[in-house]
Amino acid sequence: MVKIPDNVLEALKKAAPEGRISCADAHSLAEKLGVELILIGKAADELKIKIKSCQLGCF
Repeated sequence: MVKIPDNVLEALKKAAPEGRISCADAHSLAEKLGVELILIGKAADELKIKIKSCQLGCF
């Protein structure tokens, strides 16, 4: 299991106060934090945050 840095978890919580974040916003957050998108996805899973408006139609 990958340890997700606290700053990533906190930034995601702040970006998704209602428990949802758009796919585009998740991409932007990953770029802003300088982390891979998969880490944002794993953090969202851990925090039970849903990804909406997926650009690939996966979510």
